[in-house]
Amino acid sequence: MRIRGDEHFSMEKRAKQLKHSLVFVYHADSGLFHALTGMAHKTFSPQTYQCNLCALTYSTFGMRKSWKQFLETLDLPFEFLHADELKHRYGGLSTPLPAIFKKKAGRLELWIDADAINACRTIGDLKQLIKNRLSQSL
Repeated sequence: MRIRGDEHFSMEKRAKQLKHSLVFVYHADSGLFHALTGMAHKTFSPQTYQCNLCALTYSTFGMRKSWKQFLETLDLPFEFLHADELKHRYGGLSTPLPAIFKKKAGRLELWIDADAINACRTIGDLKQLIKNRLSQSL
């Protein structure tokens, strides 16, 4: 039996859905007000900004190009959530944020904790941390 191109894509998509996915969670709430105050905080007092994941991956004007390019190399689906969105979707997780979770079958498991993310001083450090964890296994 020969598989048409669109059927092959559909089968690949289904196979990917069976894998783990990554959920990146910021230590910030969603919404315009929070985005604007966070932007101001990062600009005027970056050393006290509470979300290192955001500080490393976003500039004042949006997602850093090198981060976006890195994400495109991941062989896993991923999503980004804010703290309030995490609480709304997954209930009262008491995990310190920022954090990266692995998700399978709708369940989250802590994959990279806040201490490890906060220890990263550069976006290169964060990318290396993720690469190292991926090489260890999901």
